Amino acid sequence: MGTEAQRRGKRSFPVVLIAGSAAISGLLFGYDTAVINGALIYLKSWFHLTAVQTELVATVLLWGCAVGAALAGYISDRYGRRVVLFGAGFLFCVSALGAAFPTQLWQLLAARALGGLAIGSASLIAPLYIAEIAPPEERGRLVTLNQLAIVVGILGAFISNYTLAMFASNNWRWMFGVGAVPALALCVSLLWIPESPRWLLQRGRQRQARNVLERLLPATEVDKATAEITRALAEESGTYRELLSQSLREPLVLTIMLAIIQQVTGINTVLYYGAILFADRTGASESQAIGMNVAVGVVNLLFTVVALAAIDRLGRRPLLLTATAGMGLCLVVFAGMLQWLPAHWILLLLPLLGYVACFAFGLGSAVWVCLAELFPNRIRGRAMSVATTVLWLAVSVVTATFLTLIHRFSAPRVFLGYAIICGASFLYVYVRLPETRNRTLEEIQSLWLREEF
Repeated sequence: MGTEAQRRGKRSFPVVLIAGSAAISGLLFGYDTAVINGALIYLKSWFHLTAVQTELVATVLLWGCAVGAALAGYISDRYGRRVVLFGAGFLFCVSALGAAFPTQLWQLLAARALGGLAIGSASLIAPLYIAEIAPPEERGRLVTLNQLAIVVGILGAFISNYTLAMFASNNWRWMFGVGAVPALALCVSLLWIPESPRWLLQRGRQRQARNVLERLLPATEVDKATAEITRALAEESGTYRELLSQSLREPLVLTIMLAIIQQVTGINTVLYYGAILFADRTGASESQAIGMNVAVGVVNLLFTVVALAAIDRLGRRPLLLTATAGMGLCLVVFAGMLQWLPAHWILLLLPLLGYVACFAFGLGSAVWVCLAELFPNRIRGRAMSVATTVLWLAVSVVTATFLTLIHRFSAPRVFLGYAIICGASFLYVYVRLPETRNRTLEEIQSLWLREEF
Protein backbone atom coordinates (compact mmCIF):
# COMPACT_ATOMS: atom_id res chain seq x y z
CA MET A 1 0.00 0.00 0.00
CA GLY A 2 2.74 2.40 0.96
CA THR A 3 4.74 1.57 -2.16
CA GLU A 4 1.73 2.31 -4.39
CA ALA A 5 1.08 5.60 -2.63
CA GLN A 6 4.73 6.60 -3.04
CA ARG A 7 4.60 5.70 -6.70
CA ARG A 8 1.44 7.74 -7.19
CA GLY A 9 2.95 10.67 -5.33
CA LYS A 10 6.12 10.50 -7.40
CA ARG A 11 4.01 10.58 -10.53
CA SER A 12 1.64 13.30 -9.33
CA PHE A 13 4.18 15.85 -8.16
CA PRO A 14 5.78 16.72 -11.54
CA VAL A 15 2.39 16.63 -13.25
CA VAL A 16 0.89 19.03 -10.69
CA LEU A 17 3.94 21.29 -10.94
CA ILE A 18 3.75 21.42 -14.74
CA ALA A 19 -0.03 21.91 -14.73
CA GLY A 20 0.35 24.65 -12.13
CA SER A 21 2.86 26.50 -14.28
CA ALA A 22 0.57 26.33 -17.32
CA ALA A 23 -2.35 27.46 -15.16
CA ILE A 24 -0.63 30.82 -14.53
CA SER A 25 -2.21 31.76 -17.84
CA GLY A 26 -5.56 31.13 -16.17
CA LEU A 27 -4.64 33.60 -13.42
CA LEU A 28 -3.96 36.21 -16.11
CA PHE A 29 -7.19 35.24 -17.84
CA GLY A 30 -9.12 35.90 -14.63
CA TYR A 31 -7.33 39.13 -13.75
CA ASP A 32 -7.64 40.71 -17.19
CA THR A 33 -11.32 39.88 -17.57
CA ALA A 34 -12.34 40.98 -14.06
CA VAL A 35 -10.20 44.11 -13.67
CA ILE A 36 -12.64 46.01 -15.90
CA ASN A 37 -15.36 45.63 -13.24
CA GLY A 38 -13.85 48.20 -10.88
CA ALA A 39 -12.04 50.22 -13.53
CA LEU A 40 -15.25 50.97 -15.45
CA ILE A 41 -16.57 53.22 -12.69
CA TYR A 42 -13.57 55.52 -13.14
CA LEU A 43 -13.24 55.10 -16.90
CA LYS A 44 -16.82 56.35 -17.34
CA SER A 45 -15.92 59.70 -15.83
CA TRP A 46 -12.34 59.89 -17.18
CA PHE A 47 -13.36 59.36 -20.84
CA HIS A 48 -16.98 60.60 -20.42
CA LEU A 49 -18.35 57.28 -21.66
CA THR A 50 -21.93 56.75 -22.77
CA ALA A 51 -23.70 53.45 -21.98
CA VAL A 52 -22.83 52.11 -25.45
CA GLN A 53 -19.18 53.17 -25.10
CA THR A 54 -19.07 51.53 -21.66
CA GLU A 55 -20.29 48.29 -23.24
CA LEU A 56 -17.66 48.70 -25.96
CA VAL A 57 -14.83 49.04 -23.44
CA ALA A 58 -15.98 45.84 -21.73
CA THR A 59 -16.65 43.96 -24.97
CA VAL A 60 -13.59 44.74 -27.12
CA LEU A 61 -11.54 42.38 -24.95
CA LEU A 62 -14.01 39.61 -25.74
CA TRP A 63 -13.81 40.17 -29.49
CA GLY A 64 -10.08 39.72 -29.16
CA CYS A 65 -10.75 36.55 -27.17
CA ALA A 66 -12.81 35.12 -30.02
CA VAL A 67 -10.04 35.85 -32.55
CA GLY A 68 -7.38 34.43 -30.22
CA ALA A 69 -9.34 31.24 -29.68
CA ALA A 70 -9.94 30.86 -33.43
CA LEU A 71 -6.23 31.18 -34.24
CA ALA A 72 -4.77 29.30 -31.29
CA GLY A 73 -6.09 25.89 -32.27
CA TYR A 74 -4.38 25.92 -35.65
CA ILE A 75 -1.15 27.42 -34.32
CA SER A 76 -0.97 24.96 -31.41
CA ASP A 77 -1.56 21.97 -33.69
CA ARG A 78 1.18 23.19 -36.03
CA TYR A 79 3.81 24.63 -33.67
CA GLY A 80 2.97 23.16 -30.27
CA ARG A 81 1.13 24.08 -27.09
CA ARG A 82 4.08 25.82 -25.40
CA VAL A 83 4.57 28.28 -28.29
CA VAL A 84 0.99 29.50 -27.98
CA LEU A 85 1.20 29.81 -24.19
CA PHE A 86 4.42 31.82 -24.45
CA GLY A 87 2.88 34.11 -27.05
CA ALA A 88 -0.13 34.61 -24.77
CA GLY A 89 2.18 35.56 -21.88
CA PHE A 90 3.91 38.17 -24.04
CA LEU A 91 0.59 39.66 -25.19
CA PHE A 92 -0.68 39.74 -21.60
CA CYS A 93 2.31 41.87 -20.64
CA VAL A 94 1.96 44.25 -23.60
CA SER A 95 -1.77 44.62 -22.97
CA ALA A 96 -1.37 45.36 -19.27
CA LEU A 97 1.16 48.12 -19.87
CA GLY A 98 -0.74 49.48 -22.88
CA ALA A 99 -4.00 49.75 -20.92
CA ALA A 100 -2.22 51.50 -18.06
CA PHE A 101 -0.95 54.47 -20.11
CA PRO A 102 -3.54 55.48 -22.73
CA THR A 103 -4.30 59.15 -23.39
CA GLN A 104 -7.18 58.46 -25.78
CA LEU A 105 -10.01 55.93 -25.78
CA TRP A 106 -8.84 54.12 -28.93
CA GLN A 107 -5.49 53.35 -27.28
CA LEU A 108 -7.25 51.71 -24.34
CA LEU A 109 -9.44 49.73 -26.74
CA ALA A 110 -6.41 48.54 -28.73
CA ALA A 111 -4.59 47.41 -25.57
CA ARG A 112 -7.67 45.55 -24.34
CA ALA A 113 -8.06 43.87 -27.74
CA LEU A 114 -4.48 42.56 -27.48
CA GLY A 115 -5.31 41.26 -24.02
CA GLY A 116 -8.29 39.51 -25.57
CA LEU A 117 -6.03 37.73 -28.06
CA ALA A 118 -3.97 36.47 -25.12
CA ILE A 119 -7.00 35.36 -23.09
CA GLY A 120 -8.61 33.61 -26.06
CA SER A 121 -5.41 31.70 -26.77
CA ALA A 122 -4.81 30.81 -23.12
CA SER A 123 -8.43 29.77 -22.50
CA LEU A 124 -8.09 27.26 -25.32
CA ILE A 125 -4.56 25.94 -24.90
CA ALA A 126 -4.04 25.80 -21.12
CA PRO A 127 -6.83 23.26 -20.38
CA LEU A 128 -5.98 21.35 -23.56
CA TYR A 129 -2.31 21.10 -22.58
CA ILE A 130 -3.11 20.06 -19.02
CA ALA A 131 -5.55 17.39 -20.27
CA GLU A 132 -2.83 15.97 -22.51
CA ILE A 133 -0.18 15.65 -19.79
CA ALA A 134 -2.50 14.44 -17.00
CA PRO A 135 -3.23 10.78 -16.06
CA PRO A 136 -6.93 9.85 -16.60
CA GLU A 137 -7.72 9.56 -12.89
CA GLU A 138 -6.32 13.06 -12.23
CA ARG A 139 -7.31 14.84 -15.44
CA GLY A 140 -10.50 16.43 -14.18
CA ARG A 141 -8.80 17.75 -11.05
CA LEU A 142 -5.81 19.11 -12.94
CA VAL A 143 -7.81 20.74 -15.73
CA THR A 144 -9.92 22.34 -13.01
CA LEU A 145 -6.64 23.72 -11.63
CA ASN A 146 -6.73 26.10 -14.58
CA GLN A 147 -10.21 27.22 -13.55
CA LEU A 148 -8.95 27.62 -9.99
CA ALA A 149 -6.21 29.91 -11.30
CA ILE A 150 -8.84 31.89 -13.23
CA VAL A 151 -10.92 32.54 -10.12
CA VAL A 152 -7.79 33.40 -8.13
CA GLY A 153 -7.04 35.96 -10.84
CA ILE A 154 -10.61 37.28 -10.61
CA LEU A 155 -10.36 37.61 -6.85
CA GLY A 156 -6.94 39.23 -7.20
CA ALA A 157 -8.43 41.79 -9.59
CA PHE A 158 -11.29 42.56 -7.20
CA ILE A 159 -8.97 42.95 -4.19
CA SER A 160 -6.56 45.07 -6.23
CA ASN A 161 -9.42 47.26 -7.47
CA TYR A 162 -10.80 47.70 -3.95
CA THR A 163 -7.38 48.63 -2.59
CA LEU A 164 -6.58 51.03 -5.41
CA ALA A 165 -10.03 52.65 -5.19
CA MET A 166 -8.72 54.48 -2.13
CA PHE A 167 -6.25 56.44 -4.25
CA ALA A 168 -6.65 59.24 -6.82
CA SER A 169 -9.00 59.13 -9.81
CA ASN A 170 -6.31 57.76 -12.16
CA ASN A 171 -6.10 54.61 -10.03
CA TRP A 172 -7.56 52.70 -12.97
CA ARG A 173 -4.12 52.90 -14.62
CA TRP A 174 -2.62 50.92 -11.74
CA MET A 175 -5.51 48.47 -11.89
CA PHE A 176 -4.51 47.51 -15.43
CA GLY A 177 -0.73 47.79 -14.96
CA VAL A 178 -0.51 45.29 -12.09
CA GLY A 179 -1.34 42.52 -14.57
CA ALA A 180 2.14 42.77 -16.12
CA VAL A 181 3.70 41.01 -13.10
CA PRO A 182 2.04 37.58 -13.47
CA ALA A 183 2.49 37.86 -17.25
CA LEU A 184 6.25 37.89 -16.76
CA ALA A 185 5.93 34.96 -14.34
CA LEU A 186 4.11 32.93 -17.01
CA CYS A 187 6.82 33.56 -19.60
CA VAL A 188 9.54 32.49 -17.14
CA SER A 189 7.70 29.31 -16.09
CA LEU A 190 7.29 28.22 -19.71
CA LEU A 191 11.07 27.98 -20.07
CA TRP A 192 11.08 24.64 -18.23
CA ILE A 193 7.74 22.87 -18.75
CA PRO A 194 7.73 20.17 -21.48
CA GLU A 195 5.75 20.04 -24.67
CA SER A 196 2.65 17.83 -24.73
CA PRO A 197 3.71 14.18 -25.32
CA ARG A 198 0.62 13.62 -27.44
CA TRP A 199 1.52 16.54 -29.68
CA LEU A 200 5.13 15.31 -29.94
CA LEU A 201 3.99 11.83 -31.00
CA GLN A 202 1.59 13.41 -33.46
CA ARG A 203 4.57 15.22 -35.04
CA GLY A 204 6.69 12.05 -35.10
CA ARG A 205 9.06 13.07 -32.29
CA GLN A 206 9.00 9.76 -30.45
CA ARG A 207 12.22 10.17 -28.47
CA GLN A 208 11.15 13.56 -27.10
CA ALA A 209 7.68 12.22 -26.31
CA ARG A 210 9.15 9.29 -24.34
CA ASN A 211 11.40 11.67 -22.42
CA VAL A 212 8.35 13.69 -21.39
CA LEU A 213 6.34 10.60 -20.46
CA GLU A 214 9.23 9.37 -18.32
CA ARG A 215 8.96 12.62 -16.35
CA LEU A 216 5.21 12.17 -15.91
CA LEU A 217 4.73 8.42 -15.44
CA PRO A 218 6.39 5.47 -13.70
CA ALA A 219 8.81 3.64 -16.02
CA THR A 220 6.50 0.61 -16.20
CA GLU A 221 3.68 2.70 -17.71
CA VAL A 222 5.65 4.60 -20.38
CA ASP A 223 5.49 1.89 -23.08
CA LYS A 224 1.78 1.33 -22.53
CA ALA A 225 0.99 5.05 -22.69
CA THR A 226 3.13 5.53 -25.80
CA ALA A 227 1.47 2.64 -27.60
CA GLU A 228 -2.02 3.80 -26.64
CA ILE A 229 -1.44 7.34 -27.85
CA THR A 230 0.25 6.18 -31.06
CA ARG A 231 -2.63 3.82 -31.83
CA ALA A 232 -5.17 6.60 -31.33
CA LEU A 233 -3.19 9.01 -33.51
CA ALA A 234 -2.98 6.45 -36.34
CA GLU A 235 -6.78 6.38 -36.52
CA GLU A 236 -7.28 10.15 -36.71
CA SER A 237 -7.29 12.38 -39.78
CA GLY A 238 -7.24 15.70 -37.93
CA THR A 239 -8.96 18.08 -40.38
CA TYR A 240 -11.71 20.61 -39.86
CA ARG A 241 -13.84 18.59 -42.27
CA GLU A 242 -13.58 15.68 -39.84
CA LEU A 243 -15.38 17.77 -37.24
CA LEU A 244 -18.49 17.52 -39.41
CA SER A 245 -18.21 13.74 -39.79
CA GLN A 246 -20.96 11.61 -38.30
CA SER A 247 -18.74 10.24 -35.51
CA LEU A 248 -17.77 13.70 -34.25
CA ARG A 249 -20.94 15.64 -34.98
CA GLU A 250 -22.42 14.83 -31.59
CA PRO A 251 -19.41 15.93 -29.50
CA LEU A 252 -19.05 19.05 -31.68
CA VAL A 253 -22.64 20.13 -31.07
CA LEU A 254 -22.31 19.21 -27.40
CA THR A 255 -19.16 21.25 -26.79
CA ILE A 256 -20.57 24.24 -28.66
CA MET A 257 -23.73 24.09 -26.57
CA LEU A 258 -21.76 23.77 -23.33
CA ALA A 259 -19.67 26.78 -24.33
CA ILE A 260 -22.80 28.81 -25.02
CA ILE A 261 -24.53 27.64 -21.84
CA GLN A 262 -21.57 28.67 -19.68
CA GLN A 263 -21.96 32.26 -20.87
CA VAL A 264 -25.62 32.91 -21.70
CA THR A 265 -26.59 32.00 -18.13
CA GLY A 266 -25.27 35.46 -17.33
CA ILE A 267 -22.25 35.04 -15.06
CA ASN A 268 -20.17 37.75 -16.70
CA THR A 269 -22.84 40.37 -16.14
CA VAL A 270 -21.81 40.04 -12.49
CA LEU A 271 -18.08 39.75 -13.11
CA TYR A 272 -17.89 42.70 -15.55
CA TYR A 273 -20.69 45.03 -14.43
CA GLY A 274 -21.16 44.11 -10.77
CA ALA A 275 -19.77 47.38 -9.42
CA ILE A 276 -21.83 49.51 -11.81
CA LEU A 277 -24.94 47.43 -11.14
CA PHE A 278 -24.71 47.85 -7.37
CA ALA A 279 -23.68 51.50 -7.50
CA ASP A 280 -26.49 52.48 -9.90
CA ARG A 281 -29.30 50.19 -8.65
CA THR A 282 -28.87 49.86 -4.88
CA GLY A 283 -27.55 53.20 -3.70
CA ALA A 284 -24.23 51.73 -2.56
CA SER A 285 -21.18 54.00 -2.79
CA GLU A 286 -18.44 53.37 -5.33
CA SER A 287 -16.12 51.84 -2.74
CA GLN A 288 -18.95 49.69 -1.32
CA ALA A 289 -19.88 48.50 -4.80
CA ILE A 290 -16.27 47.56 -5.58
CA GLY A 291 -15.98 45.95 -2.14
CA MET A 292 -18.94 43.68 -2.91
CA ASN A 293 -16.92 42.26 -5.76
CA VAL A 294 -14.38 40.99 -3.24
CA ALA A 295 -17.14 38.90 -1.61
CA VAL A 296 -18.10 37.61 -5.07
CA GLY A 297 -14.47 36.70 -5.75
CA VAL A 298 -14.04 34.88 -2.43
CA VAL A 299 -17.17 32.77 -2.97
CA ASN A 300 -16.09 32.07 -6.55
CA LEU A 301 -12.73 30.83 -5.29
CA LEU A 302 -14.10 28.72 -2.43
CA PHE A 303 -16.59 26.84 -4.58
CA THR A 304 -14.06 26.33 -7.34
CA VAL A 305 -11.91 24.58 -4.74
CA VAL A 306 -14.94 22.43 -3.82
CA ALA A 307 -15.39 21.57 -7.50
CA LEU A 308 -11.70 20.75 -7.77
CA ALA A 309 -12.12 18.13 -5.04
CA ALA A 310 -15.46 16.80 -6.33
CA ILE A 311 -15.19 16.63 -10.10
CA ASP A 312 -13.29 13.33 -10.32
CA ARG A 313 -15.38 11.80 -7.52
CA LEU A 314 -18.86 12.90 -8.53
CA GLY A 315 -18.36 13.29 -12.28
CA ARG A 316 -19.09 16.05 -14.77
CA ARG A 317 -22.87 15.58 -15.11
CA PRO A 318 -23.77 15.96 -11.41
CA LEU A 319 -21.77 19.18 -11.14
CA LEU A 320 -23.36 20.70 -14.24
CA LEU A 321 -26.89 19.68 -13.28
CA THR A 322 -26.51 21.02 -9.74
CA ALA A 323 -25.06 24.26 -11.06
CA THR A 324 -27.70 25.08 -13.66
CA ALA A 325 -30.57 24.29 -11.27
CA GLY A 326 -29.04 26.29 -8.42
CA MET A 327 -28.18 29.26 -10.62
CA GLY A 328 -31.73 29.44 -11.94
CA LEU A 329 -33.26 29.44 -8.46
CA CYS A 330 -30.84 32.08 -7.16
CA LEU A 331 -31.54 34.35 -10.12
CA VAL A 332 -35.30 34.13 -9.56
CA VAL A 333 -34.77 35.27 -5.96
CA PHE A 334 -32.32 37.99 -7.03
CA ALA A 335 -34.72 39.33 -9.68
CA GLY A 336 -37.54 39.46 -7.12
CA MET A 337 -35.40 41.32 -4.59
CA LEU A 338 -34.23 43.80 -7.24
CA GLN A 339 -37.88 44.52 -7.93
CA TRP A 340 -39.16 44.86 -4.37
CA LEU A 341 -36.08 45.39 -2.14
CA PRO A 342 -33.62 47.36 -4.30
CA ALA A 343 -32.26 49.49 -1.44
CA HIS A 344 -31.22 46.54 0.73
CA TRP A 345 -27.89 45.91 -0.97
CA ILE A 346 -26.61 43.51 1.71
CA LEU A 347 -29.68 41.27 1.29
CA LEU A 348 -29.34 41.51 -2.50
CA LEU A 349 -25.82 40.20 -2.21
CA LEU A 350 -26.96 36.86 -0.72
CA PRO A 351 -28.76 35.33 -3.76
CA LEU A 352 -26.08 36.79 -6.00
CA LEU A 353 -23.39 34.97 -4.01
CA GLY A 354 -25.45 31.79 -4.23
CA TYR A 355 -25.61 32.20 -8.00
CA VAL A 356 -21.83 32.67 -8.20
CA ALA A 357 -21.26 29.67 -5.93
CA CYS A 358 -23.38 27.40 -8.14
CA PHE A 359 -21.59 28.63 -11.25
CA ALA A 360 -18.16 28.01 -9.74
CA PHE A 361 -19.16 24.54 -8.55
CA GLY A 362 -20.39 23.43 -11.97
CA LEU A 363 -20.32 25.51 -15.13
CA GLY A 364 -17.14 27.36 -14.25
CA SER A 365 -15.16 24.16 -13.77
CA ALA A 366 -16.78 21.21 -15.52
CA VAL A 367 -17.35 22.91 -18.88
CA TRP A 368 -13.61 23.47 -19.39
CA VAL A 369 -12.94 19.84 -18.49
CA CYS A 370 -15.52 18.66 -21.02
CA LEU A 371 -14.13 20.89 -23.76
CA ALA A 372 -10.66 19.49 -23.14
CA GLU A 373 -11.56 15.80 -23.14
CA LEU A 374 -14.45 15.14 -25.53
CA PHE A 375 -12.39 15.04 -28.75
CA PRO A 376 -9.57 12.80 -30.06
CA ASN A 377 -6.07 14.24 -29.85
CA ARG A 378 -5.29 15.23 -33.42
CA ILE A 379 -8.52 17.11 -33.85
CA ARG A 380 -8.66 18.39 -30.26
CA GLY A 381 -6.92 21.70 -30.94
CA ARG A 382 -9.22 22.52 -33.83
CA ALA A 383 -12.32 21.31 -32.02
CA MET A 384 -11.53 23.32 -28.90
CA SER A 385 -10.78 26.31 -31.10
CA VAL A 386 -14.28 26.17 -32.55
CA ALA A 387 -15.93 25.66 -29.15
CA THR A 388 -13.86 28.33 -27.40
CA THR A 389 -14.45 30.83 -30.22
CA VAL A 390 -18.19 30.25 -29.83
CA LEU A 391 -17.80 30.69 -26.07
CA TRP A 392 -16.18 34.11 -26.48
CA LEU A 393 -18.73 35.17 -29.08
CA ALA A 394 -21.48 34.20 -26.63
CA VAL A 395 -19.96 36.16 -23.76
CA SER A 396 -19.37 39.16 -26.05
CA VAL A 397 -23.06 39.18 -26.99
CA VAL A 398 -24.06 39.07 -23.31
CA THR A 399 -21.56 41.79 -22.37
CA ALA A 400 -22.39 44.05 -25.31
CA THR A 401 -26.14 43.97 -24.61
CA PHE A 402 -26.47 43.87 -20.80
CA LEU A 403 -26.68 47.60 -20.05
CA THR A 404 -28.90 48.18 -23.08
CA LEU A 405 -31.27 45.36 -22.04
CA ILE A 406 -31.50 46.73 -18.50
CA HIS A 407 -32.33 50.18 -19.87
CA ARG A 408 -35.06 48.74 -22.10
CA PHE A 409 -36.59 45.99 -19.95
CA SER A 410 -35.38 46.68 -16.34
CA ALA A 411 -32.81 44.72 -14.35
CA PRO A 412 -35.29 42.31 -12.67
CA ARG A 413 -36.69 41.17 -16.01
CA VAL A 414 -33.24 40.70 -17.49
CA PHE A 415 -32.09 38.48 -14.62
CA LEU A 416 -35.36 36.56 -14.74
CA GLY A 417 -34.56 35.90 -18.41
CA TYR A 418 -31.18 34.47 -17.42
CA ALA A 419 -32.97 32.24 -14.88
CA ILE A 420 -35.14 30.79 -17.65
CA ILE A 421 -32.02 30.09 -19.70
CA CYS A 422 -30.54 28.24 -16.69
CA GLY A 423 -33.62 26.00 -16.61
CA ALA A 424 -33.31 25.21 -20.32
CA SER A 425 -29.60 24.48 -19.83
CA PHE A 426 -30.41 21.99 -17.05
CA LEU A 427 -32.67 20.06 -19.41
CA TYR A 428 -30.08 20.03 -22.21
CA VAL A 429 -27.29 18.72 -19.96
CA TYR A 430 -29.60 16.08 -18.48
CA VAL A 431 -30.58 14.75 -21.92
CA ARG A 432 -27.35 15.06 -23.95
CA LEU A 433 -24.21 14.94 -21.81
CA PRO A 434 -22.54 11.55 -21.18
CA GLU A 435 -20.36 10.96 -18.14
CA THR A 436 -16.62 10.87 -18.96
CA ARG A 437 -15.22 10.47 -15.44
CA ASN A 438 -12.27 8.02 -15.20
CA ARG A 439 -12.17 7.38 -18.97
CA THR A 440 -8.95 7.86 -20.91
CA LEU A 441 -9.02 10.31 -23.80
CA GLU A 442 -8.80 7.34 -26.15
CA GLU A 443 -11.76 5.61 -24.45
CA ILE A 444 -13.82 8.77 -24.84
CA GLN A 445 -12.96 8.79 -28.54
CA SER A 446 -14.20 5.19 -28.81
CA LEU A 447 -17.38 6.17 -26.99
CA TRP A 448 -18.37 8.52 -29.81
CA LEU A 449 -17.45 5.96 -32.46
CA ARG A 450 -19.73 3.40 -30.78
CA GLU A 451 -22.37 6.12 -30.27
CA GLU A 452 -22.80 5.07 -26.63
CA PHE A 453 -24.24 8.25 -25.27
